[in-house]
Amino acid sequence: MDTPPTERSRSFSWQDPMIGARLATTMSGLEYLQAMIDGKVPPPPISGLMNMTAVSAELGKVTFDCIPDESQYNPIGTVHGGLVCTLLDSVCGCAVHTTLPQGQGYTSLEIKVNYLRPVLSTTGSLTAIGQVTKPGRRAAFAEGSVFDSEGRLLATASSTLLVFPHQTP
Repeated sequence: MDTPPTERSRSFSWQDPMIGARLATTMSGLEYLQAMIDGKVPPPPISGLMNMTAVSAELGKVTFDCIPDESQYNPIGTVHGGLVCTLLDSVCGCAVHTTLPQGQGYTSLEIKVNYLRPVLSTTGSLTAIGQVTKPGRRAAFAEGSVFDSEGRLLATASSTLLVFPHQTP
C-alpha cells in the first residue's frame, strides 16, 4: 500500500529588521505602529514567521490577526501554545508601545497566559487584542485576549513590561 506524501513546506521572506528598529527611535510608539500598519515601516520578521499582522492601533490598544497552520503544530496535533503566547506577548507589548513617546522602548518582564480552548489549523483566523491596564514611565501593565473567527475566547494574558530609554541600534 502506497503512503501519500507527508512532507510539507512553508516559506516566508522579510526585510532587514534593523530598518524598522532604527525608525522606532524617531517617532512615538503609536506613530511607529501606525506606520507599520500603513506599510511605511517593514513589519518585524516574527510577523511572517508566525503569520500575524498588526491591523489596528490606537492609544493603549492594538489588534492583530493571525492565521494558524499545521506548521505550528506540537507533537499532540494542536497549534503549539507558544504561538498563542507569542501573539499575546506581541499585542500586550504593542499596546504599551502605543503609549510611549519618541525615545522610549519596552520589553516584557512577565506574562501569564490562560489557554481556554485548543487552536487547530482549521480554527481559522485568530484575532488578538491587547489593551493597557496601567501605563507607566518605568513599568506598564497590559492584558490580551485571543478570539477565533466565531468570537469564542481562546486565551487570555496579563503582562508586565519594563519601559526604558530607547537606544539606537
